[in-house]
Amino acid sequence: MPASMVETYRAMAYNNAWANHRLLAACAALTPEAFAATRTSFFPSLAATLNHNLTIDWFYVDALEGGDLGPRAWDVVVPCPAIDDLRREQAAVDRRLIAVCEALTEAALGETVHVNRIRRVQVERRDRLLLHLFQHQTHHRGQAHAMLAGTSVRPPQLDEFFSIGEAPLRAAEFAELGWTEETIWGPGAS
Repeated sequence: MPASMVETYRAMAYNNAWANHRLLAACAALTPEAFAATRTSFFPSLAATLNHNLTIDWFYVDALEGGDLGPRAWDVVVPCPAIDDLRREQAAVDRRLIAVCEALTEAALGETVHVNRIRRVQVERRDRLLLHLFQHQTHHRGQAHAMLAGTSVRPPQLDEFFSIGEAPLRAAEFAELGWTEETIWGPGAS
């Protein structure tokens, strides 16, 4: 039986958190100087790119939770210059996004979310806002992945989506995250 849309969004939230976990774990092997070093991309460093992902997550996840944080989310451009702080904060907002997706219903996907833009309130369907957020994360992780390739640290593979045959390859990372295959796919997932 095909997955429902709700199950698909939940899986996307878990995949997003897993990709962040993988990428930030690789970045943790860099020196603080290498993490902050100027590089070629839309944002000028790994630190700036990955902090941008964090602040935008704060912005959208807050809106999905019914909050009105708005652009105050990025008052500080690089709120976590140290990788350990960034890993902690990104994992926290990833857990919040997973909780948002765990609480979804089919009806809730079509409901509207109010996004505080300071001068206006954007009204957006929840499913479209989630898709935008996942695409945003993927886009900037790709940029960070390319920047990481220019360092001494090998970039992790990020282009997987939980294929059944590769479950053993991610088991250790899932254990670090406190997950199992059943956490994402339900009983009998393996």
